[in-house]
Amino acid sequence: MAGGLPKRILRETEKLLSEPVPGIDARPDENNARYFHVIVNGPKDTPFESGKFKMELFLPEDYPMTPPKLRFITKIYHPNIDQLGRICLDTLKDKWTPALTIRTVLLTVQGLLSAPNPDDPLANDVAAAWKANETKAIATARQWTRIYAQV
Repeated sequence: MAGGLPKRILRETEKLLSEPVPGIDARPDENNARYFHVIVNGPKDTPFESGKFKMELFLPEDYPMTPPKLRFITKIYHPNIDQLGRICLDTLKDKWTPALTIRTVLLTVQGLLSAPNPDDPLANDVAAAWKANETKAIATARQWTRIYAQV
């Protein structure tokens, strides 16, 4: 592990590696221990099931006073995730508190995949499609999962 990192980051990283979040693989980059390569398995019984979604997570200099930066690299059809992979999640913005951890953030993202919220969208077109015809939107999300998130 890189020297000079705050004990908090070292502890959180150690715990992520020794007790991984079920369905999520998060590993620090070998050249930058503040940057994590993340793979989230699509939750069971969702349109994202069977997908493996690559994400990147970065811990800013003032973490945990500010939230981690997190984005999807794998394309995903979801009302709360835009084309650039940015995520609309209150715990990454105004509801962030230093009591939260990398683990909590990853669990929250996993929860967002299980329960898309078209009423608080980041991708307005996807949210509109989700509201207009949820069945069709779910079919599109499944199709995107097959096309972009299969390993």
